[in-house]
Amino acid sequence: MRRTVGLLRKLLPRTLRARLIAGLLVLLVVTCAAVGLATAAALRHFLVDRLDQQLAEAGGRYAASLEHAGSGAGPDTRAQTPGTVGVRLLNGRVTAAGVVDGDADDVNSPDDEDDRVTFGPDRQRALAALPVGGPARTLDLGGSLGRYRVRAVAGMDGDVLVSGLPLHPAEDTVQRLETLELTVFAIAVSAAGAAGAVWVGWSLRPLRRVVGTAERVSALPLASGEVLLAERVPDDDPRTEVGRVGAALNRMLGHVGDALARRHAVEERLRGFAADASHELRTPVAAVRGHAELALRHPGEVPAEVRHSLERIDAEALRMGTIVEDLLLLARLDAGRPLAEQEVDLTRIALNAVADARAAGPEHRWRLVLPEEPVLVPGDEHRLSQVTANLLANARSHTPAGTAVELRLEPAGDQVELSVVDEGPGIPPELLERVFERFVRGDRARSRATGSTGLGLAIVRAVVRAHGGTVEASSRPGRTVFTVRLPLHRSAPGPASGTASGTVPGPPPGVRP
Repeated sequence: MRRTVGLLRKLLPRTLRARLIAGLLVLLVVTCAAVGLATAAALRHFLVDRLDQQLAEAGGRYAASLEHAGSGAGPDTRAQTPGTVGVRLLNGRVTAAGVVDGDADDVNSPDDEDDRVTFGPDRQRALAALPVGGPARTLDLGGSLGRYRVRAVAGMDGDVLVSGLPLHPAEDTVQRLETLELTVFAIAVSAAGAAGAVWVGWSLRPLRRVVGTAERVSALPLASGEVLLAERVPDDDPRTEVGRVGAALNRMLGHVGDALARRHAVEERLRGFAADASHELRTPVAAVRGHAELALRHPGEVPAEVRHSLERIDAEALRMGTIVEDLLLLARLDAGRPLAEQEVDLTRIALNAVADARAAGPEHRWRLVLPEEPVLVPGDEHRLSQVTANLLANARSHTPAGTAVELRLEPAGDQVELSVVDEGPGIPPELLERVFERFVRGDRARSRATGSTGLGLAIVRAVVRAHGGTVEASSRPGRTVFTVRLPLHRSAPGPASGTASGTVPGPPPGVRP
């Protein structure tokens, strides 16, 4: 049963236009079939009634005349329809039978030995079973006679006279009508189908415009940035169903446009605040560090407690400066500042990054896989170096000592893939989807030991997007992979991301949630 239902669903049209046309054709076919059957049945009933009327008017004259065929009087063929059958029965046995031929002048009778009409025992029993004086019935007389409409009346000599008229003229007429109707209905259904397809297609044009508007809106980048949502449905007549849908969709698009505008305004204010706050914090942080370093260089004796406090002030000021510079960089990238555009040797960047990572984490096992030829990409060398350093620092900070970390660089068609693979414990699944968001951490505590800011991977994503590339992460226990894909050729800046041309300190340690 389920297979049958599934097959029917597959066979049914999918689009509304196809369903409307199919429904129209089905209704038209059913209507034509009903009309055809009704007219054929009415014509058949009319023609059979005419035969019954003729039999009633003729009575048994022709069958009675067969009784006297042997005396030379001959059968009575006056006003007899060609093909009329006359049968005389006595005591249930056929004693005489004849058929009026096509000229209505020659009759097959018992005296014509070559054209004698004979009936087998079954036909004789069927004729004898006819109700005398009852209504006409249809009987198959067999042989070349076929189906007849027959009626039995009582004779004057105690016999039964049966008269019959052939049904094949009426059946041929009905068949010709059915053939004509089938032809006419086929032409009508075909013409109606073509006209219906045109009419339904024309009627569905407003709905297609609604669909087109929805598709254009769905293709807009609504996730971030400023969006000018000017698309509207032209059909908004409230007197039609499609018009009501269009009006509702236009109202919804207006609300969405207002919400996007407010969201963009809020984002712009937040970006401006982050940029201004980061810029303004650089000077006091630098002043704090300067005073702390100056106090530590005092030639006189400084108590141990004071020296420790000054060292902590200097370390925290350095960490705060790193956070400020990261926030400022992200604010510049969010603002769409253009990146430096030059030819960058990713092979050299990978070599330097692994050498620096090996010096910072000698307890890890570092591996480097490079292609035979140098890989050159257009972009900002300093920012791409920061991306590579952040990914390696992220792997070093969140894997135990002795973990193998591999940096792999390889061309892939019109792109280049830079992958960092480690054999650490992996990223929890609930955090993997948010791994590139800002201030997302695997450990809720802010680690001073690692200097984690929660911004390293966010910077990676922002810089890669500014280069027109993509970055993704996959993880399971024992294998975590960060993959950066950058285009080998770039004709335009990356979408909605950039960086300021000002100087930003070297890459801070990245973190993995």
